Amino acid sequence: MVYLDNAATTKMKESVLSAMMPYFFENFGNASSTYTTPGQAARTALTEARKTIAGCIGATERELYFTSGGSEADNWAIKGVMLKNQKKGNHIITTTIEHHAVLHTCEFLEKQGYKVTYVPVDEYGMVSVSDIENAITDETVLVSVMFANNEIGTINPIAEIGKLCRQKGVYFHTDAVQATGAVEIDVEKQNIDLLSMSAHKFHGPKGVGALYVRKGVQIENLIHGGAQENGKRATTENIAGIVGMAEALSEATANLEEKTAKITALRDYLIKTVLETVPYTRLNGHPEKRLPNNTSFCFKYIEGESLLLSLDMQGYVVSSGSACTSGSLDPSHVLLGIGLPHEIAHGSLRASLSEFTTKEEIDSFIKALVPIVQRLRNMSPLYEGVESK
Repeated sequence: MVYLDNAATTKMKESVLSAMMPYFFENFGNASSTYTTPGQAARTALTEARKTIAGCIGATERELYFTSGGSEADNWAIKGVMLKNQKKGNHIITTTIEHHAVLHTCEFLEKQGYKVTYVPVDEYGMVSVSDIENAITDETVLVSVMFANNEIGTINPIAEIGKLCRQKGVYFHTDAVQATGAVEIDVEKQNIDLLSMSAHKFHGPKGVGALYVRKGVQIENLIHGGAQENGKRATTENIAGIVGMAEALSEATANLEEKTAKITALRDYLIKTVLETVPYTRLNGHPEKRLPNNTSFCFKYIEGESLLLSLDMQGYVVSSGSACTSGSLDPSHVLLGIGLPHEIAHGSLRASLSEFTTKEEIDSFIKALVPIVQRLRNMSPLYEGVESK
């Protein structure tokens, strides 16, 4: 198997599992327990993990809250800020190509009477800072713009958007689920008030994530019950998962520049070779300002699902877009959002790399891809018409 769907999820490293194991069988205590030995070990691990993860994004440990993953963190950031700041206003600004964890949360709030402005993006999937500025009103409480798009990899001007929000007195949230561990993040330098992340995107365990909330940001609880997470999120902490997340992010951010250079070189090689080898193909997303591991293509005159399944039968794991919408027959809202017509958006394929991806795997993938695309096109009456011209 050649695994090229790391934007959907990554395999957990053995070192991460090793770090987690003691908290399943030995130090399995509840961090909120009052007794000493098992509970104290869990509390110590929780404190150290929080400190490690916060340090990786330039935050303090008191500003980091653990969640069940990125979707919960997105929900909490948006609902929590809007519920807590109703006296200030009821307006949210986001973009048309956000992850559904953000879009569906905004749609839910619209049904509760909140106002949402969905700012468009350009042909590369990048939002304009001036468009955000023009959308801000006296009622605006929150701007939520993803750090990097999960389907096409485009990286947004986060620091500039954050600076604008600070000047306007508006909170700024970014869904950094795809970006965390892949590019440098510094919440202070980039003027970020709230940031969502998820461990399984950077070789950590599934079912654990975190929300950064800058000190002073007013946010309502999403989950009520006990006093865990400094009284902000009830439920017994997943100590093993949290320890694994800290280990994974620590490893991901160590020597980040060197790792990024290696993955970027493979990414660019894949993009260049596919575009040169397969005619009637377009690259989705920004050609340069994109995640180091992301490639996204549209192959005209074929269906992306047929391409994906044909590759799968030969042992190549890729996707046609977001894993969260894999059951939908509709074209990607991201590809439609950057202006592609339905018939082209349907022919999409995303191949996302990791530090474990090799050039040999890339070459093997391209060798399998070319004849499959040609075979599918030969079955298409649309392609037959193009060739005849």
